[in-house]
Amino acid sequence: MTEYGRGYGSEPWHPEDPLYGDGSSRGQEQQPQWDGQQAHRYPQQQADPYVQQHYNGGWDGSQGGQAPYDPYGPYGQQPAAPYGGAGSDYYGTPDAYQQPQHPQHPQPQHPRQQSPQGMQATQGMPQYQQPQQQEPYHDDAGDDWRAEPGPREPEPEHAFFADHGDDGDDPGLHEEGRGGRERRGKKTKKNKRHSGRTCLVVTLAFAAAAGTVGYFGYDFIMSHFGSAPDYEGEGTGEVQVDVPENSTILQMGLALKKAGVVKSADAFSEAAVDSKKDKILQPGTYSLRKHMSAASAVELMVDPKSRNGLTIREGLRSGDVYKLIDKKLHLSTGTTKKVAKTEAKNLGLPSWANDSAKIKDPLEGFLYPSTYSVGGKTKPEAVLKQMVARANQVYEKYDLEQNAQKLHLDSPMQLLTVASLTQAEGKYKHDFLKVARVVYNRLKPNNTETYGLLDFDSTVNYAKSQSTLDTGSVDNLRNFNDPYNTYKFKGLPPGPIGNPGELALKSAIDPAKGNWYYFVSINPEKTLFAETNEQHERNRRIYFKEQEKAK
Repeated sequence: MTEYGRGYGSEPWHPEDPLYGDGSSRGQEQQPQWDGQQAHRYPQQQADPYVQQHYNGGWDGSQGGQAPYDPYGPYGQQPAAPYGGAGSDYYGTPDAYQQPQHPQHPQPQHPRQQSPQGMQATQGMPQYQQPQQQEPYHDDAGDDWRAEPGPREPEPEHAFFADHGDDGDDPGLHEEGRGGRERRGKKTKKNKRHSGRTCLVVTLAFAAAAGTVGYFGYDFIMSHFGSAPDYEGEGTGEVQVDVPENSTILQMGLALKKAGVVKSADAFSEAAVDSKKDKILQPGTYSLRKHMSAASAVELMVDPKSRNGLTIREGLRSGDVYKLIDKKLHLSTGTTKKVAKTEAKNLGLPSWANDSAKIKDPLEGFLYPSTYSVGGKTKPEAVLKQMVARANQVYEKYDLEQNAQKLHLDSPMQLLTVASLTQAEGKYKHDFLKVARVVYNRLKPNNTETYGLLDFDSTVNYAKSQSTLDTGSVDNLRNFNDPYNTYKFKGLPPGPIGNPGELALKSAIDPAKGNWYYFVSINPEKTLFAETNEQHERNRRIYFKEQEKAK
């Protein structure tokens, strides 16, 4: 039976109940009193701390019997003697101990925790008083009062959701109270701040995760389904952009984006493909504007005026190339020629390049015809290196070493020289294949038409650094002592006489089949080839007649 409530057994607890105080062994138990007051009872040691042994004897202890064993006695675990008897009962004497005082707590007591009025007695002899009837205890949950509520243990509470005390609250954590009850204390400011920081960190983590997912999701959608970012308008200012060799359209766009011309490489690629100008765009140096729309950038790049490059035409001699570089870089005349002479070995020439003293210019034949990126601050050495590197790429592509052996030539240098002669003597490209065959036929040792002499005016003009059709009489040419004079010296000249293009090179590698030794161009659409000198003289007369008509 709980101290102030109902018991767990079936026996009634109120004195007016007919079963109260029956003759059972439990009825022999007596409630101790001292000094005219009823002793304060403590619960028996049961499984439930709220259960108490009932005393079926009278309140005045008239029936005798021994008081129950009191495990919660303040002076040790000893049986309490009946009141009025001898032994260890010191509560009924003048020397009685004072009633033990339990610590009082500041919280108000529940009505059922107050002492019953029926437990009061007069001074002196113990007297019986009718205990005040109390309302039966009902559990907060509304259970029937006969049910066994048992001790309610508080459910464990997660630290994140735990209640936090305000400032100034009792800092105690948990404290054991009367009847085994537990009182929950308040938590400190430190725990409050710790939990607040934890909540803030979790919130920020969720926000960061949501932002990251949103950013990459937007980027994925735009990259797969949205249009590429692009500027509007023609742009402002001026900027030079270098587009490297062998660049794809996308790589061109990346170069323009890096220079601040277009907003994205994808927009440039789309504009180039949509305008069908992706095949026209070439590597080089371009003068463009900042923040241009992709379409405007494409239009400006295909305009020759925007190309800040240097164009070398096919067949141009090295001396003329040097002059163009000086003019482009605003250098004094002869500057690039001096660099070529002193730095020729450091410009990347192939190992088979002839460095013979008879060579007029070691770079002749290696300044490949193309358009090169030349900015305002570019050095002449850099420009020459670009040209030599481009020539090496083309010559490796056509494998000059292997093809020179097939044509029974001594070196790739001789094959390159044949290509330069074809470029110089062939007035029109559609004649290159036959002109290259004429060169090889005249080089034959059993040649009975020219006897191994090429007899080309182009070689004499190269030797004299001139360009004219009137090279003089054959007799005078025979007396001109120069290794490039093919009227006097048999075979090929020491080296190329110009910088041939790709078509002349291909013609030198795979010439047409025929026994031609002579040719003369009547007009751009017609070139006459002859196998004998007689046929050639007839063709020459035709040529002179056409020249008279043109006057």
